[in-house]
Amino acid sequence: MTGIETFRDLQAEATTWRRHLHENPELDYRLQNTATFVAEKLASFGINHIETGIAETGIVALIQGEGGEGPTIGLRADMDALPILEASGKPWSSKITGCMHACGHDGHTAMLLGAAKHLAAKRKFKGTVALIFQPAEEVELPSGALKMVQAGIMDRFDISQVYGMHIMPGMDIGKFGIRPGALMASQDDFDIVVKGTGGHAAEPHRTIDPVTIAAQIVLGLQSLVSRRTDPLESLVVSVTKLSAAQAYNIIPDEVVISGTVRAIGSALQDFAEQEIQAVAEGIARGFRAGVEFKYMRSVPATFNHPEKTKLAVAAAQNLVGTASVDDAVKVQMGAEDFSYMLQERPGAYIYLGNGSTAECHNPAFDFDDEALLYGIGWWVKLVETILPCETL
Repeated sequence: MTGIETFRDLQAEATTWRRHLHENPELDYRLQNTATFVAEKLASFGINHIETGIAETGIVALIQGEGGEGPTIGLRADMDALPILEASGKPWSSKITGCMHACGHDGHTAMLLGAAKHLAAKRKFKGTVALIFQPAEEVELPSGALKMVQAGIMDRFDISQVYGMHIMPGMDIGKFGIRPGALMASQDDFDIVVKGTGGHAAEPHRTIDPVTIAAQIVLGLQSLVSRRTDPLESLVVSVTKLSAAQAYNIIPDEVVISGTVRAIGSALQDFAEQEIQAVAEGIARGFRAGVEFKYMRSVPATFNHPEKTKLAVAAAQNLVGTASVDDAVKVQMGAEDFSYMLQERPGAYIYLGNGSTAECHNPAFDFDDEALLYGIGWWVKLVETILPCETL
């Protein structure tokens, strides 16, 4: 078994990788340079089985242990950045205007690379480790995790269980958070097209004004959570986009309302879909307007399998001690496409503290490189926990 200081040298090397990736972010599936960088590093570690081009720019690499036969476990890191103009002020800030690693995926990739180097050098485990480097976590359907699952990676590489990790601003560095069952919400998205009759803004009486109708619909949707949902259940309905006329003196024919729904459980998703449509149609009908409604089930909720969560907790506790592992962390209403992998195979998803940094998706966010030490260590401990080999 290995202690945390075992990974100190790897942390220093992983810091250079992380900062290189941060300076050179790429979006969605267009990760050619990132994927090349990852594949070259994996090959330099002596890993011989590396398959690229999965779901366009995804990678799966296999490391066989020297402890004999055993299962294959999947370890996943996401690689893509976000279309955000960086404002961190760091020396390693993005060189690509309007694109930055604002969600820690540069750190996720560097941590899994660090663990890969250690595991490939030592191979003190039985069975096989499948390193999954995923594109396009930050996109709408089809997401990178879904496309990798659809590409058959679970069967193709005989993966029996799968694990993921994400940085958590506001949680102390060196601490972990996890829970069995629901960990993160599903993400559904909707568009409501309010169809009225446009005209001159000086003569609103000659129109059926979709702008005022849309405003009523937006306000009406607020009651779905505050007055129609059990307060002990988790549901979020947020309107995030409004599209109308582009001039001061035009009342448009239509207005598009767009938003997102976050829920824990399919029953709440069904409720939200039905009620959003009912509210929109009811209000529009009262003003003699029409509605077109589109509801997209984008990402399912993230559910940790209880037995695999225990393994993830044990690995973290062996690394940092019981007091630094919260095994009943609060459910988060953000969504994570790793849920598609957890639908295919049992496994778990864990949070790693990033200290008092800006929140994810904030232009000022940056990954704290001290966290690399703990992320690398947890991956290695997880492999040692699940695939123990006492003879090496």
